[in-house]
Amino acid sequence: MKAITFCVVAFLCFVSTKLQAQEKETFEERAAAIATNIERITAQEQDSLKKEVDAINQKLENNQLTEAQAESQRQQYAEKRAKNIENRVAFEQEKLTQLVQDKVDGKVESKATKKFRFTIPGRNKEYSSYDSLGNHTITNRKQEGFERDFKRTTSWFLFATGLNRLVVDGDIDNDNFKERSEFYEWGFTWNTRIFKNNNLLHLRYGLSLQYNNFRPKDDKVFTVVDGQTVLTDSGLDLDMSRLRITNLVIPVHLEFDLGGKRVNGDKTYYPVQNSVRIGIGGYGGFNVKEKQILRYEDELGNDVKHKSKGGYNVNDFVYGVSGYIGYGSVSLYAKYDIQSLFDNEIDQNNVSFGIRFDLE
Repeated sequence: MKAITFCVVAFLCFVSTKLQAQEKETFEERAAAIATNIERITAQEQDSLKKEVDAINQKLENNQLTEAQAESQRQQYAEKRAKNIENRVAFEQEKLTQLVQDKVDGKVESKATKKFRFTIPGRNKEYSSYDSLGNHTITNRKQEGFERDFKRTTSWFLFATGLNRLVVDGDIDNDNFKERSEFYEWGFTWNTRIFKNNNLLHLRYGLSLQYNNFRPKDDKVFTVVDGQTVLTDSGLDLDMSRLRITNLVIPVHLEFDLGGKRVNGDKTYYPVQNSVRIGIGGYGGFNVKEKQILRYEDELGNDVKHKSKGGYNVNDFVYGVSGYIGYGSVSLYAKYDIQSLFDNEIDQNNVSFGIRFDLE
């Protein structure tokens, strides 16, 4: 229970860090963002001018304007757009001037001197921009600068870790296993938005390896007796006793993403896992490996590590239900093997609780 509490606290701290922390950009990155803004400003104004000129030409063809009136309006619109570009670019030039001053004052790092830092996925970088009407806005780089937000299917790296227990006759067996009996899972998933114009429902599916570790208490080991896998006394003073079951599975989840859609100008896009997410589903696969590892000190004081592979009556196939709830790339995660772990007369089902990361 203490370990589960620790996982929950760690999850909350991670989410808090995600919400509050912003990644610092290097001098080169900020300069590149300013250059991109300037290019965007020019393209926006030129596009607007083209539409205005096309409209004037159409009126001219329909005899709604004379040639002189049309030329006068073209000149007015051209001057207006040129003035817009001048004013908007001037703002970016001020930012560039301040950036150079910050670099001189040592307030911003260059790419060459930037130290490694762990960053939480989310890309919450902001920069100033203008819309087509010249209104100043603060835009999230994730919202506008990343192509994946416009895709219906995206790929992710999955990593999860937490605690393992066996459920026997409906009760969790805490008496025979240490609290640090743990599981790891890693693999790759794909996230497909189900509806073209709605961000609520996603299908997340992939392929992953599950490593389920069970650490018996009181110097016990797993042994097969009369075709049944049971815990027996090893007769040794064990420093470690661990049975590891490795499964290759295909996880499939129906994911509810509460992030909604975003609109930027005339573009509508759907940010992927940028808000609260809830996943409900399951997995199915087969056992890849089973191995028991014992570590102890022999009578001569030598450290001994003994490994034995296979022969523990583990079921060849595994299937179960799983779910997660979280924010952004991190979630609380739980899974339950419907298939019994061992081919015993009494079912022993593995249940796991932990933290899950879906990373780019």
